[in-house]
Amino acid sequence: MASKPRVPAVEGWFTLGETPHLIGAQCRKCQTYFFPKTVTMCSNPSCDSADFDEVELSRTGRIWSYTQNCYAPPQPYVSPEPFEPYTVAAVELSHEKMVVLGQMPRDVDPEGLEAGTEVELVVGTLYEDDQSEYLMWNWKPVEA
Repeated sequence: MASKPRVPAVEGWFTLGETPHLIGAQCRKCQTYFFPKTVTMCSNPSCDSADFDEVELSRTGRIWSYTQNCYAPPQPYVSPEPFEPYTVAAVELSHEKMVVLGQMPRDVDPEGLEAGTEVELVVGTLYEDDQSEYLMWNWKPVEA
């Protein structure tokens, strides 16, 4: 049986491969970082620029906060059936010092997490259908 194509669940927000990255933007004028990338105007209230560079954001950071979602999210989010609780972490990126949300891999026990835990960006399966396996970024604790 042929394997299904593996595709991003959200096109243009992250790279695939051995060292995946989130794709963000950096304002050319004030140097502020954004995720997801912006293309209209700088969100920094003290900046009036509309010029951005697309950048790969840090692959590592530290957990700022986390929680376990124990209910299926509403549409249009696609949740695997049957629903299983999953952990979401708010991670402060190492270089940019901005916080980005993402799921933790399902095999990560939330009881072993705490604020300050170092994590790295990995790609995992969000869900699949008859045509494709849909991928999303995850935050995985860095192994000591």
